[in-house]
Amino acid sequence: MSTSGQTVVIFSTAPSSESAAMARVLVDRGLVACVNIMPVRSIYRWKGEFCDDQEHLLIAKTTQDKVETVISEIKGMHPYEVPEIIAVPVIAGYSPYLEWVQQATGTDT
Repeated sequence: MSTSGQTVVIFSTAPSSESAAMARVLVDRGLVACVNIMPVRSIYRWKGEFCDDQEHLLIAKTTQDKVETVISEIKGMHPYEVPEIIAVPVIAGYSPYLEWVQQATGTDT
């Protein structure tokens, strides 16, 4: 498999009121194969203030060649000034699933 076809998981937290719509756009545009949405509690400091928020964690599966576009799309839809958007390479996995990710995103191997 070429590097462009390497499977990548992108994590992003978002308000629960917007997470499903964001996931739908990414899947509809063929940028990601699927997005899992999980409720999370995020505790952090922002601009000197303590924050304790209920959010959703989006776990999107895509390929390396789509990463920059997915990041750009998430940033464009996201209401936060500095959203969490983290891409992590998949080093191993069930081959049929990884092949499906490539197929679903239109990535050539």
